[in-house]
Formats: sequence, C-alpha cells, structure tokens
Amino acid sequence: MKQHVVIIGAGVMGCATACFLARDHGVQVTVIEREPGGARASSALSASSIRQQFSLPINIALSQWSLAFMQRVHTELAVPGHEVALGLVLPGYLFLADATGAATLQAHHAVQTAAGAQVALLSPAALQQRFAWLNSADLALASLGLQGEGWFDGPALWQAFQRKARASGARFMRGEAIGYDHRGQHVSAVHTLSGERVAADAVLLCGGAWTAALAHPLGVALPVSARKRDVFVFDSPAHLPHCPLVVDASGVWFRPEGRGFITGAPPRHGDPAEPPLQDIDHGLFDSVIWPVLAHRVPAFEALRVRSAWAGYYEMNDFDHNGLAGALPGWANAYTACGFSGHGMQQAPAVGSALAALVAGGSSTAPALEPLSPQRLSGSKPAAEHCII
Repeated sequence: MKQHVVIIGAGVMGCATACFLARDHGVQVTVIEREPGGARASSALSASSIRQQFSLPINIALSQWSLAFMQRVHTELAVPGHEVALGLVLPGYLFLADATGAATLQAHHAVQTAAGAQVALLSPAALQQRFAWLNSADLALASLGLQGEGWFDGPALWQAFQRKARASGARFMRGEAIGYDHRGQHVSAVHTLSGERVAADAVLLCGGAWTAALAHPLGVALPVSARKRDVFVFDSPAHLPHCPLVVDASGVWFRPEGRGFITGAPPRHGDPAEPPLQDIDHGLFDSVIWPVLAHRVPAFEALRVRSAWAGYYEMNDFDHNGLAGALPGWANAYTACGFSGHGMQQAPAVGSALAALVAGGSSTAPALEPLSPQRLSGSKPAAEHCII
C-alpha cells in the first residue's frame, strides 16, 4: 500500500513538500488547508526576495539550491496549459554598516565566501563609485552580493508548486485540523473541525505563523508566532542605476519594484504577536522610513507613497531560524515553519529535503539536520543573525 502523508497547511512550504513527495517519491498526499484563498497567508503577502548573505552556512546552501531550482522552474514545475514565470531578477543585496556594524559585516562575509557566495566588501569610496546616487558619508563598510541575489514573484512560485502537486496526484481539502489519533510515538490520523478523520502514515505541520497551535495537541511547544511587517510602495523621480535591494544600517530596506520602489523597516513599537494585517502603521513610514530614505538617497526627498500592505513573518523566537524535520518525541510527525522572513526563498530546497526525509528517499538539496526541531529540547539555538 502506498504511503499516505497528510500535510496541514497549503502555503508555499506545504505545497512544495507535497509536490516533491508526490512527484519525486510517488507518495499519496493529502493537504488540509483552513483558508484556501490564502488571504492572510505569508506566501501571498511576501516581498519575495532571495539572497545568500546569511550568517549560517545552512541558510546560504538552502538559498543557493533554491535559486538554481527557480532558474529552471519552467521545466521543474511545468503543467500543461500553465506557464511558470517568476520574473526573477538578480541585482544583488547591499548591506550597509556604520562603525558599530563593520566587524559583524566582516565576520558574516567570511562565512559567506567560505560557503561559495559571491560577495564583495566595499569601502565608502568604492561604494560611492559604484552607486553615485547613494550617500555613503557616514558609512564604514558595505557588503554587496555579486551573483545569485535579487527578487521574484513569490505567489507565482507558490501557485506553481500547488498546480504541480495536484498534477502529480496530491489531494487538497478544506478543513481545520484540531487533533490527532496517535499511539506511542506514531500519529495515525488527523481530525478536522467538521468531523472528518484523515488517516495518515505521517503528518507534516506547515501552518506557517500558526503552526504552534497545530503542534500543541502533540505536546510540542513551538516558539513560532505571527509578527506583522508593513511594506510601503512609493513613487519617486529618482533614477538609481543598477539598484540592488539596499539594507540600511538602521534596518530600513528598499528596492525597485515595477515603476516605483518598495520599502519597510522593523516595527517601531516593539513586535507584538499577530496584530491585524489591516492596521498599517503609516507613522512608521513618516517618522522612521522616510527620513532614512531621504538621508541615504538624497533624490528620495521627492517621493509619494502610493499604497501599502502587511504580511506576517512566521517568527521563531528561539533563534530566528527555520524549524524543519521531525518533531521532538515523535517518529512520524514533522514540521517546516519558523523561517522568520526567509521561508519563501528557501521553500524549494526545504520542500525537496523534507520530502526525502519523510519518504525515506533521497534529494540533492542540503540536509536539514542544522534546522532540526530537536534543538528546541536541547536548548541549542542555531541563531541566524541576518534577519531583515
């Protein structure tokens, strides 16, 4: 009898894993999703960028593998009647540091280059020469990704994974998982709010920012919660040749988007769990973001906010890093959650590796041991410091 895996959550992580399980391992898959439209889903609201400038080798490797997958996605996720177009562009990431952050940038650079990332450290003079539109007077150092960094259409990737999963035999059903049948260390079924019982040989929790509630009935405490991030779209007559995604030393970031730009910053009043998405903090732009933009790019003194949206980070408060693998104490229950803002870009690699782990097969994606949820019970954080 074919193995049956039940995945709870149809965001990009759930759909990617479902796709690889069904396509590459011939596994029978059922995906349970409480909100099929994805109105609050991080996968629908992500700014969808990809980079190699992380502080941990595992995150660099996952993004490298995912980038290679995205570059051949038109064949990997091909479904008759549907073209996969991600609009992938790779102008790089530019991290800026003042005197207090230069040493950290250098330390991260050593890790990144050792992992094969093409990253250059730039002095203020070199920075000014390369990007004449940037004010570098108060900077000490910058780090520029020379290859393999940029942005893409994340919702298009998510939808392509879902289509390919369906085409490969995965079944999607609407429902809200509320409990499990289990004996010893094995889960045997998932129960939904509407009374359905879905038998399972393995269960995968991919509820994004709400995965902690799914793990609670299994006696596992996941330190993952929804943290809102506001994104502002603005127009400006500024001409910024070869503009990468710029991360200012203040935490404000911006990049080109269509005919304008998008920008964001950490919340100014702390980081409360799961505030309503419709409560955009427009004061964040007025009092924090715009002064930084105008200082860093003088041409941004003339700009106009066109619109704004908000999405949730699935924040892992333990170490700001993904949790991917078997749940502590369980032989056939797994999760992929808590990626703290970099889940969209790593979903292809994590989905492939996790599918192989669950199915007992193989994958060329990086092994997930550094992200194992077992580190929670051992209080051994794998802290990722490059969080935007």
